[in-house]
Amino acid sequence: MTDSAPPLAGVVGWPIAHSRSPVLHNHWLRRYGIDGYYIPIGLHQQNFEDGIRALPKLGFRGVNVTIPYKETILALADTVSDRASLIGAANTVTFREGGAIHADNTDGAGFLESVRAGAPDWSAKSGPVLVLGAGGAARAVVSALLNAGAPEVRIANRTRQKAEMLAEHFGGRMVQVDWERAADAADGARLIVNTTALGLTGKPPLNLSLDAAPDGASVVDIVYNPLETAFLARARARGLNAIDGLGMLLHQAAPGFESWFGVKPEIDDALRRAVLPA
Repeated sequence: MTDSAPPLAGVVGWPIAHSRSPVLHNHWLRRYGIDGYYIPIGLHQQNFEDGIRALPKLGFRGVNVTIPYKETILALADTVSDRASLIGAANTVTFREGGAIHADNTDGAGFLESVRAGAPDWSAKSGPVLVLGAGGAARAVVSALLNAGAPEVRIANRTRQKAEMLAEHFGGRMVQVDWERAADAADGARLIVNTTALGLTGKPPLNLSLDAAPDGASVVDIVYNPLETAFLARARARGLNAIDGLGMLLHQAAPGFESWFGVKPEIDDALRRAVLPA
């Protein structure tokens, strides 16, 4: 990479056409007048390692990593942040001197920032949290919540074994809940989080009753297409504070952008409008 070459970054996954990250980062590049590019990169599994290792030679400063490579990238990384190691997945890669790969996970931090923006009075220490799902996103959310001081995290997943494995991984403050009892587990929860794909466009809805949720609780759906899921609409109808998934997407992106392009980006309504799916 020469000083005159425009800085490059991107997002790597397969498939990749669905990603809103190029819209997000290129909005920031235009906003701050940076002569750089953020490019979607579709890599088949058999080409993933060669493709990743070639990127620094092409002038890339780093990339976001999305499905299905968030776990795979850890095996290629030369250094891994503590939080990525704990979560067991990474979403943000920075290329260091000589093309060395540093892997980090900003999903959990992005989630917390999104909740704080949508519920300024909320604190992780204020009471139990119910998390629905036990995949990679759930691991990032749970890790962030525990690190922020949540006294108890209840985890419910359609496949019980995955919930049990996640609870065992994170230890003492975790409580595994059968999927059929998830609605009951909302009792006393100050925060209820859907990390599953239920409610995503083209997927079945999340049919979870919120009747047991206490007044003043906040409900988060990390799905952002559609922005207002049936689950969030039900939360609003119940009088609960509803937080959509777009904020997590925006906040998790900011650390990577700052690392690659040298500017700490602002997250505001103009960005939300730019990134919202058409």
